[in-house]
Amino acid sequence: MAASSSQRPDLRPRDELLAELEPTVARLLDRHLATSKEWFPHEHVPYSRGRDHDPGHEWTVDDADLGGHAIDDAVRSALIVNLLTEDNLPYYFRTLEDMVGTDGAWRTWTRRWTAEEARHSMAIYGYLMTTRAVDPVALERARMVQVSGGEIPTPPSMQHGFVYLALQELATRISHRSTGRMIGDPAGYEVMMRVAADENLHQLFYRDLAEAAIEVDPDGMVIAIEEQVSGFTMPGTGIPDFAAHAARIAKAGIYDLAVHHDQILVPVVLRQWKVDQLEGLSGEAEAARERLMARLAKSEKVARRLAARREETLQPA
Repeated sequence: MAASSSQRPDLRPRDELLAELEPTVARLLDRHLATSKEWFPHEHVPYSRGRDHDPGHEWTVDDADLGGHAIDDAVRSALIVNLLTEDNLPYYFRTLEDMVGTDGAWRTWTRRWTAEEARHSMAIYGYLMTTRAVDPVALERARMVQVSGGEIPTPPSMQHGFVYLALQELATRISHRSTGRMIGDPAGYEVMMRVAADENLHQLFYRDLAEAAIEVDPDGMVIAIEEQVSGFTMPGTGIPDFAAHAARIAKAGIYDLAVHHDQILVPVVLRQWKVDQLEGLSGEAEAARERLMARLAKSEKVARRLAARREETLQPA
């Protein structure tokens, strides 16, 4: 990733950007450590619902113990995708470390972020196993396929990486929260809200880091924002049957293009980063901004159609 960044004349060299942003990273790290709360996965998992596996038993939806509640396939898909995405953490750590290096505050943040993300998979996995909300055999087989493949997004430069991380962490927070609200089970809600609270702090870190990078390298960051918004995909493409899971998740309104536009692109790209208000951009960056604004206008139209369609389906017959 570092090589890719240095080879593009439209992006600020990686080492220069790393050095200029080091004080910002140190400040954001201190803020994160001051605001994050210590918590323990075992305190959120309803272990009293757990039971031993019976040899030869094949899971069915009747095995689920969700406190008297039932979940549909969309919520089950969201739980699977959310967990397996967290399980792919070793590859995300490697990519992030390659991107920002192993020195100073960058090193401390990368490892702290990794430790917190690993805690998320512990909590979600514990909940799914004790409640049998999903088929444990199918889940483990899917995990083996995904982690053995190690497929993750790989942004081509540090600028692209900052943008992707900010958007992806916010998308993950939204997905966790929406899933928790649809579970119905108070224990499941608590697990997903606790994980989402961590993800919110992560997205604040990356959002504000990207904002600082815009001040240092506005041309490179605008180009990266346009390219990342245009090609953004949620992690999980290495998960078996990911397309089917994603379709169910979108249809249920847990995460779809309308959510992406209204809760991610508009609040971050326009309100926080104020890309539409930047001045003094290079010709190439200005062209990228024009493409970005056209895409956002198109995205808004799609979001409105999806929202209207969902309202129609919710209306009583």
